[in-house]
Amino acid sequence: MVQTEIGAIERATLRTVTWRILPFLMLAYFVAFVDRVNAGFAALQMNQDIGLSAAQFGLGGGLFYVSYVLCEVPSNVAMERFGARIWIARIMITWGLVSAGMAFVVGPFSFYAVRLLLGAAEAGFFPGVILYLTYWYPRAYRGRIVAIFMVAIPISSFLGSPLSAWLLGTDGMLGFRGWQWLFLIEAVPAVVLGILAFLLLPDGPARANWLTPQQRAWLTGRLADERASVVEGAARPAGHLSLRQVMTNRYVLAASLIYAGASGASQCLSLWQPQIIKSFGLTNLETGLLNAVPFGIASVLMILWGRSSDRRRERTWHTALPLGLLALSLGAAVLTTQLWPTMLILCLAVTGTYMVKGPFWALSTEWLSAGAAAAGIAQINAIGNIGGFLGTYLLGVIKDATGSYPLGLLPLAILSAAGCALVLGLGKPKPPATAAARA
Repeated sequence: MVQTEIGAIERATLRTVTWRILPFLMLAYFVAFVDRVNAGFAALQMNQDIGLSAAQFGLGGGLFYVSYVLCEVPSNVAMERFGARIWIARIMITWGLVSAGMAFVVGPFSFYAVRLLLGAAEAGFFPGVILYLTYWYPRAYRGRIVAIFMVAIPISSFLGSPLSAWLLGTDGMLGFRGWQWLFLIEAVPAVVLGILAFLLLPDGPARANWLTPQQRAWLTGRLADERASVVEGAARPAGHLSLRQVMTNRYVLAASLIYAGASGASQCLSLWQPQIIKSFGLTNLETGLLNAVPFGIASVLMILWGRSSDRRRERTWHTALPLGLLALSLGAAVLTTQLWPTMLILCLAVTGTYMVKGPFWALSTEWLSAGAAAAGIAQINAIGNIGGFLGTYLLGVIKDATGSYPLGLLPLAILSAAGCALVLGLGKPKPPATAAARA
């Protein structure tokens, strides 16, 4: 087959794949993230209603990541066993039902319990989708595709912030508080999309009847060739390892720490940012509109950054620079007590957290062999999300102790700076023999 013909098949195949699966996955992740962080807006009413202090809210917000971490690796392994279609549908329906249960918490302990259940229910969705995308896209496309998929996160806050603020205004309808309506209404799409996932998502290219036989043959062949090969000039330090070896591999653990800064800041700001902005004396609606601004900017820049990483075929600096920006902006938050400088800092920090995601996950999947990918991706995301627990909880504790939100952001600034330094060291190509010896 001549090269021009292969190029035409490649373009047609990937265009079809992208339009068939990516919008649905983005919508599903949009809903997942709304359900994960809508407690941040609910807190504007809920905390007073059920008697939550800042530390208790931070603990409950962070407990999501405890069960999320514990269940994430088993969930990704189960997806490989049962298939993406069944498992992604199961995750979405379960988290939708649990998210609706948030409307009925009555105090700190019921808040803690439902947040733990929500983390267990949603565990595996994100790493499952990252793994699922490796079933469909060759390496050269993954930076931009992951960035496009993950733009659902900032878009969820960009669109969800005004929506959540508006839902708080339904206070008193049918005897429910506004924060209760927020949880009930925003849980419905997850259940509906879970049913649609079972009906619409194929487990992989071989079962995609909307691809032509020629397209299926090209895509399955290309992906099989890549799984059998090593990225030129790159180490495969987590290749062909057992589950235990993957989970304790120093390169996987290092990647987890790198991700912890960005993930921790992303989760923490998504949950706490409405309260930070509201602390300047704004109304709920004003808070919702301003809260959307950093996420709107991040939505655009993370796609452009992911494309830049793919175009230059460079991952290390495209991962390190946003982490450096994140660390500097979070550290600078202690220098101001005014609204507009704080908004500028939040814009820079949120942008940094999302620009890093596409290049980082492209880099991580290039480090992992096909045999290590399911457990490795889940492990990196799981341990990385411990940053979400620590950041969310510590911010509440520090806020109660000092009355300052900016001081509560400093632990995440330090973690992000450490991740920036580590990715620059880890990202340097190493001979495969050396990497194997260190594993």
